[in-house]
Amino acid sequence: MSQNELTTAVPPEKLIYVVEDDLTVARLISGVLAEYQFRHESFRTGQAFLQRLRQQTPDLCIVDLGLPDMDGMALLRQIRERHRCGVVILTGRGHVGDRVMGLESGADDYIMKPFEPRELVARVRSILRRCEAPGETGDAAGQRVAHFSGWRFDVARLSLYAPDGSERPLSAGEGLMLLRFLERPNRVLPREQLLGQNDISPFDRSIDVRISRLRRKLEDDSYNPRLIKTVYGAGYLFVSSVVWE
Repeated sequence: MSQNELTTAVPPEKLIYVVEDDLTVARLISGVLAEYQFRHESFRTGQAFLQRLRQQTPDLCIVDLGLPDMDGMALLRQIRERHRCGVVILTGRGHVGDRVMGLESGADDYIMKPFEPRELVARVRSILRRCEAPGETGDAAGQRVAHFSGWRFDVARLSLYAPDGSERPLSAGEGLMLLRFLERPNRVLPREQLLGQNDISPFDRSIDVRISRLRRKLEDDSYNPRLIKTVYGAGYLFVSSVVWE
């Protein structure tokens, strides 16, 4: 992919918050974001970031887990409780447990340090593209609300409502995955299609973590799921009739 393609693929009005206490790394991230025309603001502490977040929600956050004033996982959970922006974890923690915990807490992606700046830009673009997908493409275009098994999903807002009317907060990644299921119910969908990627490693378990999160939001028993069933060796099957309005 050429630099020109990376620069023009995302509108310059996109706003990204960078939460990183290492000044050298923060400058590297700011430099590459500026190079590709992203508006961005940097914060060295979680509290400074949260104060700004109360004033304006960005399109995406890049969060380091090792912050001086609070745990990055706790910060991630606070973001997910109140906001629907994309989240990328950028950290030196390489343990698989940290990766799984980050994805389970609602991160859309997890990147290890040291990182390749162009890869970071590509991951950011991918998440922003997925966040923009509802209302732009797909069978549900123009059909804004899906009803299934007593549940209701508002495509424009990526909002999920339980049969009792209560809202179940979804991350951007969870909302887009649910939309893919709702557009193609009762059909086996491969992992690549659900993630919107073509080069998934057979050892990449991030899809399984995200399916587990979505099942919990839908109160779907992971051991005996009613809605999202695993088809071993093929993908996942969403078992429900879907009515659009």
